[in-house]
Amino acid sequence: MIAGSGELAAQIVAAVEGLRPRQASFLRELVRTPSQTGDEGAAQAVVERWFREAGLEIQSWEPSPEELRPFAESVTLLPTYAGRPNVVGIERGAGEGRSLVLNAHIDTVEVGDRERWTREPLGGAIEGGQLYGRGACDMKGGTATNLFALLALRAAGLELEGDLIIQSTISEEDGGAGALSAVLRGQRADAAIITEPTRRAVVPAQGGALMFRITVDGLSAHACVRDEGVSAVEKWAVVHRGLAAFEARRNATIEDPLYASIANKVPLNVGTLRSGSWASSVPEWLVAEGRAGLVPGETLEGFKREFRAELAAIAETDPWLCDHPPAVEWLGGQFAPVGIDAVHPLVHSVVAAHASIDGAPPPVEAVTYGADMRHFALTGGMPCVMYGAGDVRLAHAPDEHLSLDELAAATATVALAAANWCGARVRTTEHRSR
Repeated sequence: MIAGSGELAAQIVAAVEGLRPRQASFLRELVRTPSQTGDEGAAQAVVERWFREAGLEIQSWEPSPEELRPFAESVTLLPTYAGRPNVVGIERGAGEGRSLVLNAHIDTVEVGDRERWTREPLGGAIEGGQLYGRGACDMKGGTATNLFALLALRAAGLELEGDLIIQSTISEEDGGAGALSAVLRGQRADAAIITEPTRRAVVPAQGGALMFRITVDGLSAHACVRDEGVSAVEKWAVVHRGLAAFEARRNATIEDPLYASIANKVPLNVGTLRSGSWASSVPEWLVAEGRAGLVPGETLEGFKREFRAELAAIAETDPWLCDHPPAVEWLGGQFAPVGIDAVHPLVHSVVAAHASIDGAPPPVEAVTYGADMRHFALTGGMPCVMYGAGDVRLAHAPDEHLSLDELAAATATVALAAANWCGARVRTTEHRSR
């Protein structure tokens, strides 16, 4: 017999506590092994070694450009992914329960300016209960969560009825080629949990994003008679004001309660500006590149039409732009928004697990960033949520870190959620991965 939910939660928490030194050691080794996007091989070797030592069934492969080609706008399509394998460990279920994917990406962004770090960026220092280093939060902590959730279930004397598929995938930071490849190769389950750093909120909806390039034309003239030219910079100011108003109008129409706590639900950011070729000439061109956010329910193509129409309407307000309308191009890195119903059984499983571990339910909310959730839900047809330790505000930043207490709590929650979803029973035989 399986213990009641309160007793089971206590057993799992105790098991996680007993595993904390090993979990910290695993995470520290991962943080100390560089895995910037494009160079994940060494870190994946670490993951595979730990998965093998755990007795998991191993699947490892390098994504194929050919399989990804139909999705070239959604991922960064490269000529080869050699030396960059996905690594997956599978715990076969002991019965007929539902299957579950636990996913985390192994790649990180660059360290950045080391002078802005107060600790060694790849040192894995542990101070005040925090583990520091690039990737600790985003999201090697998620990999540690997933493996040790399974180990905690074993330590508590349990085995799952359904299959548990623990994925360490590459290339999330530039579009998710690794997760998409896993889906395309048939690694599908009845549900998926991605242990992104959500501050342990349950996230059933992720924003989408489109990268754009806008070109504004002007008319060159010598700076001494600048009034005889038309500055593309000044005309860009008209466009930028119009886009800010567009962003505000879009925000005002979003009533989804999952977005209630988010002030800017569909941020429209201009990240780069380039203009002119000579300081004493009126700039005759300007190129702006940026990112537009989307929410579930919007389509990429539908938003593209809306964005073009908005640019045309902005141009109509200015005599020069009316005759010289800005042009827009769409760049790579197109992230479709996606969400599942907030009352979906998967959401309930994770919420109930969190409440059993913490004594109170977690927030259930959306996020404005794009992630691999879209590959599982849209291409794989799997209900998917994100839930994990860490704060995305620390990701990509100097002194990135993760609370080991929060990591332990997330691990216990994911373990209990897996038991809820897959079904679990008291282990009667020595474990063998099947």
